Amino acid sequence: MLRIQVFAFSPLQENTYVLYNEHKNAIIIDPGCYFTAEEEKLKEFIDDNKLKVVKLINTHCHLDHVFGDKWVCKTFDVKPMIHKDEEQMMQLAPIAAERWGLPFDYYKGDVIFIEEGETIFLDEDELFVIAAPGHSPGHICLYCKKQNFLIGGDVLFFESIGRTDLPMCNHEDLIRNIKEKLFVLPDETIVHSGHGRSTTISHEKRHNPFVG
Repeated sequence: MLRIQVFAFSPLQENTYVLYNEHKNAIIIDPGCYFTAEEEKLKEFIDDNKLKVVKLINTHCHLDHVFGDKWVCKTFDVKPMIHKDEEQMMQLAPIAAERWGLPFDYYKGDVIFIEEGETIFLDEDELFVIAAPGHSPGHICLYCKKQNFLIGGDVLFFESIGRTDLPMCNHEDLIRNIKEKLFVLPDETIVHSGHGRSTTISHEKRHNPFVG
């Protein structure tokens, strides 16, 4: 059974997730740690719980979701798992960071490509990959059917949606993917978003003003 720990990191308050199980194996998703103190906080949690980080997944590669990629890869000897359509976004992240006034030491190594329909395993626990581009060209979500939750990145927020005024965004694609790929999940599915509080599919169907 997966447990979920969330940290809000960086000046952009991005949600970094650690998923771990009773075997003490863990996946880090979207490490947004920007400051050394944030890296130390994440490492302290891993060490205190005696976890072994075996995977790093990026739902997408906007700067705030990859700030900590290089540090995580070096510290835990893993490689980022991304959709192939996010490779360009990963390369552009340091340029965007300079424009935002948030330069960082970015990851330049190999990546592992994952695609829609794949199942990512953490021992017996399963995360199903859902492609939901729009906020970024290769954005993925990770769905755990057994425990009824979704790691949604910046696709769907509490009564909001991901921005589509950034380069390589597409508003129509985002809305279509929310309706066709997320809103078909069980109503009780908990959505753990890339920023802010969690929500549910049911709540967003009823109250999200951006998805008609």
